[in-house]
Amino acid sequence: MNQGSDPLHGVTLEMMVTRLVDRHGWQELGRQIPIRCFQIDPSVKSSLVFLRKTPWARKRVEDWYAYDARRKLMPPSDSDQKGSG
Repeated sequence: MNQGSDPLHGVTLEMMVTRLVDRHGWQELGRQIPIRCFQIDPSVKSSLVFLRKTPWARKRVEDWYAYDARRKLMPPSDSDQKGSG
């Protein structure tokens, strides 16, 4: 499989949440994926705890991240490239 075509390859859940927050903000995350950890006193840490226990919510985050990545809204960061190669 061509890893270059998989926008989730090498991207951690924490990276996804952080980038989605940076790009869209907590308010939009809470609107698109209506879960308490995005809507009430949101933090990356609390979100990761919930998302790791809740497959349907994690899938929604992954799907949104992949959609943005395919649209080139989530270019790889320098830190993503350091670990590969």
